[in-house]
Amino acid sequence: MSSPAHDEVPAAPAGGVSIGAVLRELQTDFPDLTQSKIRYLEQEGLVSPERRASGYRLFTEADIARLRFILTAQRDRFWPHKVIKDALDRLDRGLDVPGLTTPSPEPGPTSPAPAPPAEERGAAPVTDLSASALRRRRGVRLSPLELRERTGLDPAAYTQLKAFGLLRTDSGGKHHADDVDVAESAVALSRYGLEARHLRLFRVVADREIGLTQQLLEPLRRRRARGGTGPDPADREAELLAHTLSLHVALVRSGLNQQR
Repeated sequence: MSSPAHDEVPAAPAGGVSIGAVLRELQTDFPDLTQSKIRYLEQEGLVSPERRASGYRLFTEADIARLRFILTAQRDRFWPHKVIKDALDRLDRGLDVPGLTTPSPEPGPTSPAPAPPAEERGAAPVTDLSASALRRRRGVRLSPLELRERTGLDPAAYTQLKAFGLLRTDSGGKHHADDVDVAESAVALSRYGLEARHLRLFRVVADREIGLTQQLLEPLRRRRARGGTGPDPADREAELLAHTLSLHVALVRSGLNQQR
């Protein structure tokens, strides 16, 4: 019988825990986290678990706290790896990091959330569909390299997603926060064998929904431009987005249920 893969052992020797145990602890707060993502962060030099002679990774409590810091900075603040590395380096040297009230090389779940760089301040998670959240997300700017580092998207997949219009840069060559979500979704779906060419249908559908929403918002915008009253177009846009997403999920879920 073949021996189990190094990172699949049920328990780690004394002095640390296995990557599987780390995953179970962190997935409550980071449900999309995978062993591959943890290994990728190790390859990038953001975390350095101990390696036994057998090859098993052993994560200490400090390693887990460090991972939590990294994942929080990525999810909530859209920090690229370079910014995270700089912050961790300052913490390791006992220096202050803006936004952390108590500098520590072992940030934990109760530590204050890391403050974003000035150009990324105020980003909101994709699940927040309020008008203010949508405005904050539009303020995020990431270079193509920062986007790939943030999401683990390889250069070839990035090129394909751009070719099919799933990723788009602004006039300054920067990506907005929504492209982070697109890239992360593409990375997740690639594990099921889906490539950019399979995902272009989502671009077609999204463009049609965008056109319909713009038609509904245009009268409100013209009225506001003339000094009239009525709902704020930004608030109405957020409402329409929420209803559109709800309808989309309901239709797909209904269709899948009928196939069972």
